[in-house]
Amino acid sequence: MAYVSGTESFPRQRARTRGFRLGVPRAFAIAPDGSRIAFLRSPSGYDPRMDLWVLDCPTEAGADQASVHERRVVSAEQLLTHTADELPPAEAARRERMRETSEGITAFATDTAVRIAAFALAGTPYVVNLDDPRAQPVALPAPGAAIDPRPDPAGTRVGFVSDGGLHVVDLGTRELTTLAQRPSDTSTWGLADFIAAEEFSRMRGWWWLADGSGIIASLVDEAPVDTWWISDPAQPQNPPREHRYPAAGRANAHVSLWIFDLFGNRTQIEWDHEAFPYLTSVQVSPEAHPVIAVLSRDQREQWVVSADPRDGRTTVIATRQDSAWIDIIPGVPRVDSRGALLEVVRDVELDCNRLCRDDQPITPAGFNVRSVIDVDGDRVLITGSTDPMDEIPAIIDHDALQPLLPDGIGSARLSGDLCVVTRSGPDNSGVVSTVRRGLFDGEELAVIASYAVTPVVFPQPYFQRSGSSSLPTAILWPTDHTPGSQKLPVLLAPYGGPHSRRVLRTHAAYASDQWWADQGFCVVIADGRGTPGRGPSWERAVLHDLATPVLDDQMMALDAVLAEFPQDTDPERVGIHGWSFGGYLAALALLRRGDRVHAGVAGAPVTDWRLYDTAYTERYLKDPQTHGTDYDACSLILQAHHLTRPLLLIHGLADDNVVAAHTLQLSSALLAAGRDHGVLPLSGVTHMTPQEIVAENLLLAQRAFFSEHLQ
Repeated sequence: MAYVSGTESFPRQRARTRGFRLGVPRAFAIAPDGSRIAFLRSPSGYDPRMDLWVLDCPTEAGADQASVHERRVVSAEQLLTHTADELPPAEAARRERMRETSEGITAFATDTAVRIAAFALAGTPYVVNLDDPRAQPVALPAPGAAIDPRPDPAGTRVGFVSDGGLHVVDLGTRELTTLAQRPSDTSTWGLADFIAAEEFSRMRGWWWLADGSGIIASLVDEAPVDTWWISDPAQPQNPPREHRYPAAGRANAHVSLWIFDLFGNRTQIEWDHEAFPYLTSVQVSPEAHPVIAVLSRDQREQWVVSADPRDGRTTVIATRQDSAWIDIIPGVPRVDSRGALLEVVRDVELDCNRLCRDDQPITPAGFNVRSVIDVDGDRVLITGSTDPMDEIPAIIDHDALQPLLPDGIGSARLSGDLCVVTRSGPDNSGVVSTVRRGLFDGEELAVIASYAVTPVVFPQPYFQRSGSSSLPTAILWPTDHTPGSQKLPVLLAPYGGPHSRRVLRTHAAYASDQWWADQGFCVVIADGRGTPGRGPSWERAVLHDLATPVLDDQMMALDAVLAEFPQDTDPERVGIHGWSFGGYLAALALLRRGDRVHAGVAGAPVTDWRLYDTAYTERYLKDPQTHGTDYDACSLILQAHHLTRPLLLIHGLADDNVVAAHTLQLSSALLAAGRDHGVLPLSGVTHMTPQEIVAENLLLAQRAFFSEHLQ
């Protein structure tokens, strides 16, 4: 049985807290003078509405921790007293791409001094003074629902996107200037295209120039992209929603980049769009012209160009090639304070991703860089690790790496002498955000309070390396399990695919897995080939085959656990469940290894890679026109006739990432082959499941399924 606090079970608690993310401080912005830190946090672990907060910090020497205090700058609840929190469609799409499950103020932007902040709420753009405790948020004029408002570096203007157009408000006169109207029904200014947001982590579509004299903005034309329709069969009175989806082998949106002055005059930034259709990043800094990275369709070649803001002419400053694909690392390429180019480059000989300054490595061998967060003077703040179970922040200072955490999962922000370090580690203390002054030898100024709810389960993961490949593996047992007392069914809970890991050295990642264990399972989580953090060659092991390597590694981990714990595990009762790529892997395991896996739940699975998006799919399987046999080999639909075990398919009918057609086509193929299976459609649910009742009952439905077939 699940452990219960009062009348609230774990499934209910997990659903209400949005996976225990509510109440955790996030999105830190540090004033360069060290006087304040702005951040977001909901007022409780059960309230999904995010508020804007400031932590005021003493700047005088010798000030004690008592002089550090928090204040709430904007309450989303108060602003929404007379207005419903209705999202513009573009904002709803942005949150879906970000997997954003909270509400209220989910993002904000500041000027360079972190003196003012801009944000949007229910489509209204606001600005608020952060250094005046009495200041109230001020609504800005807008022609319609606004998203992504951002102050200029000096804090004199705020720009935003509304109805696909680009607009700027002068904060002194409150005059609204429209720099560009939406060109057509299929075109928008200032928004990231689907592929950039979903696959390259570029959520933005416009940027202020470093001196505030103008704006760089993308123009996205989706006219070439196929139109798909997302409908809700449970609400037949509602029309289907049009969705432009670039499926593998099909056309992408056309993305161009333009420089605007503040009067609306614009100049196009030049590059070869035919050779490099993907715009992966734009970095603006005071030290140099804007740095832009563009990528070829097959993702094997990248150009880094510098754009002259006066005329849009570009100069190629770096090129990269890779026989498999170029890794897109958040935060780079960019220019540092010396005017040198920072990139994360694959070191083939040492098999790691290294941060380089003008092609010279500045991170040590074996340390895999995952992101570049801040550049402050000669210091560079990054995340990465030598162990794929960890991802920690570290500072490169005078080309020497200094970790800010010993292990676990963390991040940080850096400005001047102040740093905010966030950690979730193996000590089961939750997410802790610490403010430091002086970094390594300095003082701890404060711990920013977290209002997150503590799970009613107590995760107790056991970590090991499994099999001949030393697979990172986490094993969870029932809380009251006595070794050797009984043989438990085994539940595999992988993600297993590129871009994401599940085996992390933090107890916070395993609350749901511990609940599953407490239902009477030995839960096994293993990260196989294709997962990040272990080195480029490990990730590239899935090139041309997204099925065999990842499934073989799950079987290797299963064998290792069964061999190590023969008195505690039952090889005749093995289940598997997962979502997205994990759902694909769960169904794949039943189709290919029904001799080893006896029941499975596949949530939102990709069943035919020709139905998934261009950038992700073609990165690994390449062009379906020339590599069709690889697509066929990885297809679940073509293997449907092999099913001999119980399978439950779950899919949100409003999913615009892995569309419901994946599950429906697999179900049709299974029916045609005479293979019994179950389908659980979720009306109105996207690729996420933030709805409380849905999230809670999904766990209970899966438990009932595995109780019937494994226990």
